[in-house]
Amino acid sequence: MTVQVGVIGTGMIGQEHIRRLTDTVAGARVSTVSDVDTERAKEVASGVDARAVDTGQEVIDDPAVDAVLVTSWGPTHAEYVLAAIEAGKYVFCEKPLATTAEDCRRIVDAEMARGRRLVQVGFMRRYDPGYRAMKDAIDSGSIGAALLMHCAHRNATVPETYHSEMATHDTAIHEIDTVRWLLNEEIRSAQVLKPRTTSLRFEHLQDPQILLFETAGGVRVDVEVFVNCQYGYDIRCETVGERGTLTLPDPHQVVLRSDSQVRTHVHQHWKTRFAEAFDVEFQEWVGSVLDDEIAGPSSWDGYAAAVTADATVQALHSGRVVDVPLPERPAFYA
Repeated sequence: MTVQVGVIGTGMIGQEHIRRLTDTVAGARVSTVSDVDTERAKEVASGVDARAVDTGQEVIDDPAVDAVLVTSWGPTHAEYVLAAIEAGKYVFCEKPLATTAEDCRRIVDAEMARGRRLVQVGFMRRYDPGYRAMKDAIDSGSIGAALLMHCAHRNATVPETYHSEMATHDTAIHEIDTVRWLLNEEIRSAQVLKPRTTSLRFEHLQDPQILLFETAGGVRVDVEVFVNCQYGYDIRCETVGERGTLTLPDPHQVVLRSDSQVRTHVHQHWKTRFAEAFDVEFQEWVGSVLDDEIAGPSSWDGYAAAVTADATVQALHSGRVVDVPLPERPAFYA
């Protein structure tokens, strides 16, 4: 059987995933696409022998579509995810699940009312081999109880439209989900420190930032967000336990020895750094649709990340430690 996927949004990330579903993932075919730019949708559709329609709702309503992929503009995500749930169709939503915690909660409630999991959120780091190895090691108890976690998320540069709150909502949102998943604990408080700013930034931007989290079990987590580091796209994570430490490995790279130097390449973009993770993520999603049982990051994970991010932005502006007002996880998402 082949999963017929309808794609809402044919911008950069939408086209990346369409290529992935067409050229890399087994068991899937892109059958229908839409975009606010209808001409772009037609062009993309013609390249993969798909049908272009005018609206996202038409994608969802298409009887030939088995599952929906939402890669449209963030503020439209809630509308399309809720419509897919109403139609009883599986839906993969790139992050964010929604742009407000309130809309994320509406999705959680709608899915629970439907009585089965239909939604997966695009937190792809859970599919990276290095992060998966770290997760396995933590769960095995090989370093004893986790005590501390040190993370860094660095980009070479960001455009002038990037503002200080985006360090949380667009950048560290991945660390927020990864910390929850690695430690199997919710984050209960957030604080933001403002170090000396780099001169290589736009004047309105606080960069870098240090995000400090405490989990429900008392693990202390620091996340450095530095989005104008100049040298590349660099993701780091170290977990400190009672009996040892775990360090996220660098991606496999050739080491060049030449001209009295030892050099290796630094990734410049998330598309290359996490290419393997994206491939595995979509292969497993298609497999779960075929198995009729979604197992990836859930609506609750999207909601928990949104609530935590809101508290972190509040901490950025207030300078205080802010509690994360997350209710108890429903048994539905256990």
